[in-house]
Amino acid sequence: MPLFSIPSSKISSAVSFRMLAVTACAITAMTVMTSCDAVAQATTEGKLPEVELDTTAGKIIIELDAVKAPKTVANFLAYVKNGHYNGTIFHRVIPNFMIQGGGLDGNMKEKKTKPPIVNEGGNGLVNKKYSVAMARTNDPNSATSQFFINTKDNAFLNRSAGNAGYAVFGRIVKGLGVVDAISGTKTSSKESGDIPGMRMQDVPVTAITIKTAKVIK
Repeated sequence: MPLFSIPSSKISSAVSFRMLAVTACAITAMTVMTSCDAVAQATTEGKLPEVELDTTAGKIIIELDAVKAPKTVANFLAYVKNGHYNGTIFHRVIPNFMIQGGGLDGNMKEKKTKPPIVNEGGNGLVNKKYSVAMARTNDPNSATSQFFINTKDNAFLNRSAGNAGYAVFGRIVKGLGVVDAISGTKTSSKESGDIPGMRMQDVPVTAITIKTAKVIK
């Protein structure tokens, strides 16, 4: 099974994002319509949707910028509403950089996803502390369900000449202390649940699980 790219421990302009490849699955038309309607309503009314991640470390509330990142927000909301994030873990934690989750269950197995989305990395939102962005492969248009929360300003992840950038689509508005606590958790390597013998790095020793993800606004 091929590998996706994710932030490695070598934090430089060459840093990439890695996650296990998955088999894409189709989402129902109803979920897509509901998510797109939410984005359209937010754009019209000037209200930004919020999602609550109830984790084993505490609650995190994300404000989604449906105006500047409409396709990415619609994609994220679709995963929230179909229960995809429930039971997933923060499987990659690199202090003073980012925390990543949204794709692996407690057995380190990758959950099935929808087809990848178009990269909105040039939407004007930047990878600063407590912003939320999509993880992807070296292919700019390969993001599916996995996301990361920046725990410092990471300007090198923004779009620039020769760099497609990592699309920011929201920011943490409540639960900053929870994000900080996750960022400081002890990590180790763990075996992939999909590829026997493959060790994944920077995995929290004590699993940090998203119990539920729901739209609250």
